Amino acid sequence: ARGSSMAPGRGRPPVAAAMTLLLSLGASAPGLLWGGSAAPSLRPAALRAGEVHRLVTYIFVYEDLISLTCGAIIIWYFAGSFEKNVGTVKHCFLTVAFAVLSALLYLLLETVVSRVSEVEDAKGFMPVAFAMLGVSTTRSRMKRTLVFGVGVPVVLVPWFLLCVAWFIPRSSLLSNLCGLLAGEAYGLGYCSCLDFPESVGSKLDRVFPFSLLRRVPGLQYIPGSLAERRAFENS
Repeated sequence: ARGSSMAPGRGRPPVAAAMTLLLSLGASAPGLLWGGSAAPSLRPAALRAGEVHRLVTYIFVYEDLISLTCGAIIIWYFAGSFEKNVGTVKHCFLTVAFAVLSALLYLLLETVVSRVSEVEDAKGFMPVAFAMLGVSTTRSRMKRTLVFGVGVPVVLVPWFLLCVAWFIPRSSLLSNLCGLLAGEAYGLGYCSCLDFPESVGSKLDRVFPFSLLRRVPGLQYIPGSLAERRAFENS
């Protein structure tokens, strides 16, 4: 009975990834429609002015329709897959953590890199996506995978995609690199302080705002317990 009640949600998109996409649309739409930016990108001057919220809100900002479309695809693919692997609670927590870590590293390196080259402002979800990719590849049991029909070591895939992302309009190579470094550091165990037991995730599943996310119609909430996630997949 439990399996049959859970089965209908199998094809639904993960709720946190869907909410990230909606927030990106909401933050970027005013700037796309009327010019300007309702939620500005990450800039050192803004942080010095006390706008600390930009350490997170920059991941929802896109300045043109092409970059927004690319961002939507990235959110749907990378964030959705990551959420299914770790659960909605941990996905939300790590999204914020990776956004802040990537931003701080970007701000640290930007002061040096900007002296020799122009640096694009950090914006969009891509740095967090690279962090999630870094976690997945460093912890993957696979040794090699196919990229355009060529077998390459799994650990090199994020670096190949980093080069590809360079050609996406409005993409910041430096912020993407910072995201990848943050994700690989976490994947290799250097950020163990960001981990919390599954029991904590299961408890958070039942409290606000996650208890509310569980009830969003048409979207799939991924439980924090690995046993529950496996039971859901087997259903």
